[in-house]
Parts: sequence; C-alpha cells; structure tokens
Amino acid sequence: MLSEFDNIIRIVHDYFIENSMSLSVAESCTGGLVMHLITNIPGASKYFTGGVVAYSERIKVSILKVPEEVVRRYGVVSEETAIAMASGVRKTMGTHIGISTTGNLGPETLEGKEVGLVCFGYSSEKRVVAKRAIFKGSRGEVKEKAALYCLENLIDFLKK
Repeated sequence: MLSEFDNIIRIVHDYFIENSMSLSVAESCTGGLVMHLITNIPGASKYFTGGVVAYSERIKVSILKVPEEVVRRYGVVSEETAIAMASGVRKTMGTHIGISTTGNLGPETLEGKEVGLVCFGYSSEKRVVAKRAIFKGSRGEVKEKAALYCLENLIDFLKK
C-alpha cells in the first residue's frame, strides 16, 4: 500500500513548495506515519516544519492546547478534538496549515467509539475542516489507510 502514497505525497510536496506554504502535523493513532511519509521525499524541509505525536490525552492538552472541555465533552476520538489538534499544531509551529489524526485502532471500543474510527482535522488561519472515516483491517493496515486518507483530504482542503 505504501506505493499508493507516492503520487499523493508528490502532489502535497509540490503544492506547498510552489505556493511557499508551510505544514505541521499532529498525530495520535497514526503514530507519526503521516510525518514519516512526508519526509520520505527530499526537499520536504522546504515546507514541513515538524509535528507532534500526541498519543496521550495529556500531550494533546499540554502541547497542542486542546481544551480539556473539548476532550471531556467529545472524547479524544472526535472531530472536535481533531480540529483542536490541527489548530493547536498550526499555531504552535507557526505554519500556514496544520493537520491531525486521532482514532481508535483497538482492540476494544474506546469512549463508545468503534475500532477503526479515525477523525482528521485540517486547519488554516481562515478555516477548519473535520473528517471521519471507519477503516477495516489489521492495526497496521488501518494506520496506512488513515495516513493515505489524511493526505488525500489535505489535497482537497488546499484546493478549496
């Protein structure tokens, strides 16, 4: 599946460089896979400033500044938390765009949310968008599918 990323990553890479924009990433359930894929292409440092793997609630709140009320009200696996993570990483890193992933890779239901549910956040200074999807497969397969989905939707977010 990783070869499926090549074209998408190239589109993201070229867009950010051509438009002199910067990107930061906050990941939870994907554990750094989105950042790994972005940095596989030489020249990523021209637009990718960095990111945070915020696997715990504590890091989401303390580093990414996700409001505790958002976590209490909606849970860590929610579109609201994904948006707060994306906005938090964008502001913390001082980038044009911030993106995020947060989800439940199992093996059990979390916060009443099924295994395979992943929420995504996209943030710019002017707007925020949240997405959610349910993926099937092994833990590794769900991470790959979620990372691919995250990057595909980043392209859509940039074009609007």
